[in-house]
Amino acid sequence: MKVEWIDVPERDATTVSVRKQFTNNQITRSRKLEGQWRGDNGVFFVASFARLGDGSVNEHDGQVWFYDPASQTITLKTIFGVNQNPDQDNGNFDGPDNITVSTHGGLILAEDGSGVSHLVGVTSEGKAYPLARNDFNDSEFCGPAFSSDGDTLFVNIQSPGFTLAITGPWGRPSNAAA
Repeated sequence: MKVEWIDVPERDATTVSVRKQFTNNQITRSRKLEGQWRGDNGVFFVASFARLGDGSVNEHDGQVWFYDPASQTITLKTIFGVNQNPDQDNGNFDGPDNITVSTHGGLILAEDGSGVSHLVGVTSEGKAYPLARNDFNDSEFCGPAFSSDGDTLFVNIQSPGFTLAITGPWGRPSNAAA
């Protein structure tokens, strides 16, 4: 989709929040935009979920978009359908928020939905696969980021608040479901 930038009347939002300064026909809205990461000559950003009850046109349990500043476009890279059984480890994921670009290809998302919590890999083709699962507690993964040499993936478990260092071997993701 083509991007058109418009000025924000009161960008400091001292009296009215930015999102309330526009009507629905002036902008494209998205529910629960959270994570973003610069990579591949653009910016990836995440919409964690949408429901008909909140005014969304379609329901989903996560979308990843890519903004290309050179072409001034956004492209949907992957979408997670509504996960009917988030407490089961069934290959369905829900509520991604934090994101990083893997130096080995693809994306890594931290799942922040209901039930089982994963780090989710997404191939360049948009196919998702489980990379790690939090069996420690019911808290979410957050803040995934690779070391500068790309050998170590750091990620946090939000509560009680600790950081994990995950080492490879890394390679291009090939184990994603079709």
